[in-house]
Amino acid sequence: MIIGVPKEIKADEYRVAMVPAGVEVLAENGHTVLVETQAGLGTGIADAEYEAAGARIAPNARTVYGESDMVVKVKEPLEQEYGLIRSGQTIFTYFHFAASESLTRAMVSSGAICIAYETIQLEDRTLPLLTPMSEVAGRMAVQEGAKFLERPMEGRGILLSGVPGVPPARVVILGGGVVGANAAKIAAGFGADVLVLDVNLERLRYLDDIMPPNVNTIFSNRHNVRQAIKEADLVIGSVLRRGARAPVLVTREMIGTMRKGAVVVDVAVDQGGCFETTRPTTHSNPTYIVDGVVHYCVANMPGAVAGTSTYALTNETLQYVKRLARDGWKNAARENTPLKNGLNIVAGKVVFPDSADQFGLPLTPVDEVLN
Repeated sequence: MIIGVPKEIKADEYRVAMVPAGVEVLAENGHTVLVETQAGLGTGIADAEYEAAGARIAPNARTVYGESDMVVKVKEPLEQEYGLIRSGQTIFTYFHFAASESLTRAMVSSGAICIAYETIQLEDRTLPLLTPMSEVAGRMAVQEGAKFLERPMEGRGILLSGVPGVPPARVVILGGGVVGANAAKIAAGFGADVLVLDVNLERLRYLDDIMPPNVNTIFSNRHNVRQAIKEADLVIGSVLRRGARAPVLVTREMIGTMRKGAVVVDVAVDQGGCFETTRPTTHSNPTYIVDGVVHYCVANMPGAVAGTSTYALTNETLQYVKRLARDGWKNAARENTPLKNGLNIVAGKVVFPDSADQFGLPLTPVDEVLN
């Protein structure tokens, strides 16, 4: 199989979908890996390193898409890439279809096989290809929140840790999953006063057991969310629904009750966001202000730390790329339930229920496309 790795073109995206070690494994298994020139530049990987591992270097994205049976990416295709995607071609990446009707309809029209990293799910319901980037994003959320609380960034001028005689900042985390747990760990390490909200009491019990004393938990409902954010200096939104739009937990009215100069970081922005006031931003222009509250809503947060996140992601994706390359998408999905769970759009048919429901598109049972 010919596997293509294009250069990412989303604003301020520095990750790459394949590292030389992965190229070497695929080449040893008899596959051809076609890497667009300078695709690894943001991660610090030169074309020569890919060539030494056995890759062919392509001059542009058109060549990569035009010759590849499967394209492996990091972020969803952008509009300028839609026309490069061929019918029957497998595209393996983070799609986040629930956040974009135009992307969903474009991929239906393309006739491609769209396998989404974020919906691959194991038997224990964990999301192995989302987990490493959730770990990165959760930790970054506190780092970025702390920066934008500084007064030159239009924040409250609050130090997360406080100092002797001055109390620490109040950090509220909506959601106690992978993002929330990682955010709580880092915020607690800074010395902040941390509150985690979640609807899963077992998860709250677990966090209560493992977190340091400056992390407290509370059941998430509208009343508790409303009360918590009023006193917050930093609010981190980290609620996930697999493959579906994130629930809106914080309304515009609630934002208006927050302290002026408080910061919200919406890690769920890729799935539409959990603040009513969320709109996607970029690393080059990361924030905007609504009712005096600083909003950080960068849609590809881990892209800023590609030297870490590229390797964390490809540690997980390679096993699935190998299986897809060896067996083809249909046989791989028949024999591997996690990959079957990753199928979202197949040859013009939407097979993932939440994607169909979100935009009123007809749903085809996934087993039907695997027969």
